[in-house]
Amino acid sequence: MPDKKPSAWRYLWFSQDIRNKLLITLGLLMLFRLAANVPAPGVDREALKVFFSGAGSGGFLGFLNLLSGGTISNFSVLSMGVYPYITAQIILQLLIPIIPSLQKRMQDDQREGRRWMEKWTYYLAVPMAALSAIGQINTFNALAQQQGGPAILPFGFSSNLWLTSVTTLLVMTAGTMFAIWLGELISEYGIRGQGLSLVIFAGIVSQIPQNMITLWSDQINRWSLLTAMIVVMLLTILAIVYVQQGRRNVPIIYPQKSAIFYAMQRGKNVRMPQPTLPLMVNLAGMIPLIFASALLQFPAILAGFFIGSETEWVSSFATSIQSFFNATGINSWGYWLLYFFMVVGFTYFYTTVLFDQQNYGDNLKRSGAQIPGVHSGVATQKYLSRIQSRITFPGALLLGFVAIMPFLLQLVLPAASSSAGLFLVSSSGLLIVVGVVRDMFMNIEAELKLHGYQEKLLIN
Repeated sequence: MPDKKPSAWRYLWFSQDIRNKLLITLGLLMLFRLAANVPAPGVDREALKVFFSGAGSGGFLGFLNLLSGGTISNFSVLSMGVYPYITAQIILQLLIPIIPSLQKRMQDDQREGRRWMEKWTYYLAVPMAALSAIGQINTFNALAQQQGGPAILPFGFSSNLWLTSVTTLLVMTAGTMFAIWLGELISEYGIRGQGLSLVIFAGIVSQIPQNMITLWSDQINRWSLLTAMIVVMLLTILAIVYVQQGRRNVPIIYPQKSAIFYAMQRGKNVRMPQPTLPLMVNLAGMIPLIFASALLQFPAILAGFFIGSETEWVSSFATSIQSFFNATGINSWGYWLLYFFMVVGFTYFYTTVLFDQQNYGDNLKRSGAQIPGVHSGVATQKYLSRIQSRITFPGALLLGFVAIMPFLLQLVLPAASSSAGLFLVSSSGLLIVVGVVRDMFMNIEAELKLHGYQEKLLIN
């Protein structure tokens, strides 16, 4: 019986370059988590604690608190994380198919187009961080005052508040840019290309121990909740991995005659594999969930300003709006149903925008390739778009079910109604965690092969 060859992963720590990259990544993530506990200046800690002990712990704010790694519940200087950068990137991606000059720039030279995209993403991230800080502060204050509590952070540009408000705004904007800088350092000196993803990943994972302690403190339902959480985690991981591995291999041909073609004509036994264009199932990440959550939160916030209206029908209508868009409770099926369809719709929209930017039709035409039975150019792009739309369907459904997982758990297990935030780690949070772990695994494996640590080359 032949000896089993050693795995290349056993040499992970022996390669000095890879070991240094892992240590640098770990050190920068620890620095990020340390800075995440620094509160923004002027925050009323008691008012913030009271707010998050009530309704503030659920809904869109609870969702963002999960993704930010608990920095929102602390109102940290990093409470916006790297999401202004991601938002700026999304805005530019959506503008490219709308503005012809930008689309032409990206199609003519993709490498130069990516450099332009990165540069302007950084520029746009600064005002987006400032606007996000203003919106976050105003949203917190409005929701806290609706609950009858004081403002969490006095904010405004009046004569007595402008100095503290500008200071808070500058500090929170600088905190966001600091988080982005740490992510770029990780991508450059640590695990290549995974900086921003690992920053988000570290924030989500850091919440799991605290959530587990909170779950375990429920002495009555601890075992049922723990069992449900483990089952949900396993099923969600299996579903995400299975769907992410899905692909459709579209066969392509090169009409030009090659050396292999002439060799086959001369009667030589040459095996020529069929070239294919792999189209992957695109889950679109957390972007559809964030878009849908943000849009569904606005009606409830706006209705809160009209609940105290003296006009009876206005007050009644505002109350009904807030009741409908309340994400807590078993009777909130209308909100979650709307949330499901919005996530599916945004998944199709965002996937279509990104796929059209790849411009497979023109790229295949330039390389001399063609899909059998399909005209090159525009016809090829339309054909591939139809295929991509069909294979996006399982990914969109998965994202939709992941989004409404807390509500489904409440229906199956009523005891989970008070712990819906914990199960977000098992659904929405795991969507990021599994994706980042998968990409990091492939990245490290590529580094091992680059340094010569391949299983096929290793012998005992």
